[in-house]
Amino acid sequence: MNIGLVIGKKNSVGIPGKNLRKILGRPSAEYAFIAAKYAKLDQIFVSTDCNKIIRVAKKYNSKIINRPRKLCMPDSLTEDVLVHAYKEIGKVVDIKKIKSITLLFCNNPAIDVLKLKKAIKFINNTKYFDSCFSVANYDMFSPIRARTLDKKKTIKPFTNLKNFKFKYSSIRGKGRKAYFCDFSIQVMKKICFEKMNEGNPPCKWQGKRSKAIFVDYGFDVDADWQFVVIEHWLKQKGFTEKKIPWKKK
Repeated sequence: MNIGLVIGKKNSVGIPGKNLRKILGRPSAEYAFIAAKYAKLDQIFVSTDCNKIIRVAKKYNSKIINRPRKLCMPDSLTEDVLVHAYKEIGKVVDIKKIKSITLLFCNNPAIDVLKLKKAIKFINNTKYFDSCFSVANYDMFSPIRARTLDKKKTIKPFTNLKNFKFKYSSIRGKGRKAYFCDFSIQVMKKICFEKMNEGNPPCKWQGKRSKAIFVDYGFDVDADWQFVVIEHWLKQKGFTEKKIPWKKK
């Protein structure tokens, strides 16, 4: 059994209402349920405190997990939300029958269903990896290019570059590549939930060994400008207000 778990809360500090903001005529959250449907997951669950997200979820025959208020705070950790959801899923389905759990964020519509299906198949057949996560190459955001500010607003390196054991340069992309998880594809074995505290930080739900799935670009949305980029991504894939490109796949 391959399970889908959608998570998204009502309130957001960064962009209020971001999970329901319309993109190509659909609430942002709906794209997670679309991906779960066309990836042919056996059962979809949603952990939320938002009635509007629940209404979207019911269109896709999803099981509702009522997220406690303490897990809806600005400082609530994703791993705590997932552990709670996993326990609730266990009340509905036989945990022993679960082969994979696909995690989908309500604020990340840029989900390539074809790659998601391949990731699910991979996890179902691997003994070495705990999970599959999508990554994008963002050399422009490499740690060697990151900066921070001191109390006087003086620009300083974000990290001590002397700690790096490889050559670096002012030329973008020179040397070691920088990859960032875009959180569009997140497929996990049960062990990631059952031994959450043993996973690699800061995203402990990845487990100890996570297989990279390469995507062109993407991110979970937390800024206004990102909605423009995500809409562009959706159009590139063939989405319109009436069309879902995965239907014939």
